[in-house]
Amino acid sequence: MHVLYDQLVLLLSTPLYIVIIGAELLMSHLEGVKAYTWKDTFQNFCLSLFTGLTDVAMRGVSLLALTFFFSYSFFNWQHAVAYWVILLLFTDMMHYWLHRLGHQCRLFWAVHVNHHTSTHFNFTVGFRSGVLEPFYSFLFFIPVALMGFRPVDIFFMYSVCQVWGILTHTEKVKKLGWLEYIFVTPSHHRVHHASNPKYLDKNLGTVFIFWDKLFGTFQSELPPQQYEPIRYGIVHPPDNDSIPTLIFHEWAAIVKDLRRPGTSFRQKLMYLFGPPGWSHDRSRMTSEDLRKQDKNFQDVKPLKNVICK
Repeated sequence: MHVLYDQLVLLLSTPLYIVIIGAELLMSHLEGVKAYTWKDTFQNFCLSLFTGLTDVAMRGVSLLALTFFFSYSFFNWQHAVAYWVILLLFTDMMHYWLHRLGHQCRLFWAVHVNHHTSTHFNFTVGFRSGVLEPFYSFLFFIPVALMGFRPVDIFFMYSVCQVWGILTHTEKVKKLGWLEYIFVTPSHHRVHHASNPKYLDKNLGTVFIFWDKLFGTFQSELPPQQYEPIRYGIVHPPDNDSIPTLIFHEWAAIVKDLRRPGTSFRQKLMYLFGPPGWSHDRSRMTSEDLRKQDKNFQDVKPLKNVICK
């Protein structure tokens, strides 16, 4: 029964999703704003379904792995409140690093990129998951198991964090005052989904924003008079938006780069493990390159032909 805790979260949160998506659709209609398209919404739910299937396929492996490390845990929690509060903090922090790796290492960006390919920003985009992520995401929670947290409780808390994460995918909620200092809010997450140079790879937390402030990846949402309006999506979108292309287009680009003639072994490793946009001949630009260009040439728009995220 304990194994089903995270599934219970999914079951209980589904009515909430239906209500908020319906409310967002209604508000958008009344405002005359096209926040949803049928195609984009269909893609979001398809990618969520495929991620769910890989999660089910890996559930046994991940549970066994975390149970193994839990058997060697070096901490025994006596206080229930402390147990759940610290589990929440540790789970959210480890997901921060999982998410950060998905932005700063190209091999993992190839998995995560489809979450950012939508040019819309609504609640259903929160379901646009990295289909292959369940194959390795559990590895990031081994330290949590070693800290004495039961694997089933880790799965449960991870699901709770994901519910909060989905709620941050909206343009309808503006800044939330003092909550902005503690929690990841829709304002913070709008920045995260932006392709504007200043916003790339920022605000990687799921529940708490102080991880970004602590580890140097925080960026507030700026008003139009201070910076350009947010552009959602990735800097260089794939040639088409079929489901297979959304999932595998970055993998195809990696294979193409690995086959480049005249590249050294080190350069091939960089094409795998370096930041997205890295190239041995500087023909492409990383997020940091784009940020420097944006800082030094405020009146120059980012190059249209750069091939990076």
